[in-house]
Amino acid sequence: MTNDTVIRQGINERVVVLLIAAIQFVNILDFMIVMPLGPDFARELGIASHNMGIIAGSYTAAAALTGIVCSFFLDRFDRRKALAVSILGLMAGTAAAALSWDFYSLIGARVLAGAFGGPVSSLSLAIISDVVPAQRRGRAVGTVMAGFSVASIVGVPLALEVAHIGGWRAPFYAVAGLGLVIAAGVIFLLPPLTIHLMRGVTPPGWAMLRQLAKPLPLLAYGGTAAMMFSAFTLIPHIPSYLVFNLNYTGEAWLADAARAVGLDYKPSVLGPLYLFGGLLSLAVMQIVGRATDRWGSARVSWMGATLLGVVIYLWFVDYNPAIPVIVLFVAFMGTSSLRGVPARTLDTKIPSHGDRASFMSMQSAVQHITLAMAAGLSSLVLTEAPDKSLVGVPNAAWISLAFVVLLPTFVTLAEIRLKRRDAAQAAPNPA
Repeated sequence: MTNDTVIRQGINERVVVLLIAAIQFVNILDFMIVMPLGPDFARELGIASHNMGIIAGSYTAAAALTGIVCSFFLDRFDRRKALAVSILGLMAGTAAAALSWDFYSLIGARVLAGAFGGPVSSLSLAIISDVVPAQRRGRAVGTVMAGFSVASIVGVPLALEVAHIGGWRAPFYAVAGLGLVIAAGVIFLLPPLTIHLMRGVTPPGWAMLRQLAKPLPLLAYGGTAAMMFSAFTLIPHIPSYLVFNLNYTGEAWLADAARAVGLDYKPSVLGPLYLFGGLLSLAVMQIVGRATDRWGSARVSWMGATLLGVVIYLWFVDYNPAIPVIVLFVAFMGTSSLRGVPARTLDTKIPSHGDRASFMSMQSAVQHITLAMAAGLSSLVLTEAPDKSLVGVPNAAWISLAFVVLLPTFVTLAEIRLKRRDAAQAAPNPA
């Protein structure tokens, strides 16, 4: 589907990209608020802090299962209808989390959300691949992935403040309501997205199994697995690490600044971290999207891996209290953004038009399987001391660093093969 085709259907490329970015915002926010709210509902529901990885893993395990199942048939439907159904299911799971009364009911709600959250991501990237030409897809992916940054800048801090006022259940209700509004936008603003069905017979579902035997898709799946392992070996435990290991109680200078202007207000402990980290990530993603279009995914990915590796070492392996926590947290989020955009931009160029959603769905399965494995592994590597601090954080950090290096390695190999494939397809037929 070209940009002209989209305009003829009554909508332009920019509207599609912005709507998909809003969808990603809600999808990411649904996942992100669970971790910073962890200390709150852990106390109220009697959940041990080292089990936060299991709660995160329950979502990802469900998303992995639906990713595998959906890879066999997701390209057979109008992408608009499939996306609307997936968003509504995701929001039902989000609302159910607010009704949880113990550890197991919360896991059940997260399983429901994950079962629909995986297809939301797959369909979103498939639509971007359909609508945006390859030569400016890096910029579009950067805009869509900015939903992560906006969730950090606006969503998570606001959710924490809402929880501060109305309890930890209130943010889940708020996200579910916002998701319903965006689902209405999908239904009424997007045209039927069926061009992929008009280009011929959709391959049978079992044909997706052949992807597992091709080097290029396997490299993409390997890169996705490395990215998830490197990030989620640490991310689910960052709130507990900050509160119980580093005894972080918030940035005092923010409270001082509020009092200086006559406000009797104390910001939440983690909200400002996500705010400033998200601001940096938002700026980085816009720059890195253009850099990816210009220099390619491999170069940008290596740059991100190098910087992220330094931050992980300084924060989790050889922590120096002289470095402010907010600096390390913001640097962690910013350097992580340098890796996601080039990797996902490359992924959108690998599948053909008729199997994009299926490819993205299988990749979503790989993403969530490895994310669940990383979260579960970290729960085994880490133990909880009597004071609720985490023991073994440097060991988890070294595991993360190993996968930090693997990601750009897979991206580089995939980019080389992709260039060879595209050159072979562009060569004239001797016959």
